[in-house]
Amino acid sequence: MDPSGIPVSALEQALHTARALVLADLASGEVAAADVVSMVEESVVQRRWWVEQWPDGMAYLAGLVAQDVQDALLERYGRWPLCPVCGSGDPHALDVEPELGSDPHWVCHQAGVKVAAVGALGTATGGTRSS
Repeated sequence: MDPSGIPVSALEQALHTARALVLADLASGEVAAADVVSMVEESVVQRRWWVEQWPDGMAYLAGLVAQDVQDALLERYGRWPLCPVCGSGDPHALDVEPELGSDPHWVCHQAGVKVAAVGALGTATGGTRSS
């Protein structure tokens, strides 16, 4: 329920969760400037329409918003989030896996590890082997 006592729809809860998870990852990398937060908001608006057309996609919102923001940041500023696992070689970004699925994670394909769940980049310590 929201503060007025009105129940919040499952769609709104999923959108708020996706927004919060991506903002947590942005904040952990100190990337959550106002224009970047606007990118998150833009993605949430677009994904609201998308999930209204395909309600079964609600479980995929967090990963999709993360990918949307990652793409928008790449166009404007460069790669995000940079891999915290690989200490040598060229800096590279993590990828979201599954691309369309629930329980999205940031993954380093070069090292072959899951680094952190979307929303938990701030707690990433080195990753676990992905299968």
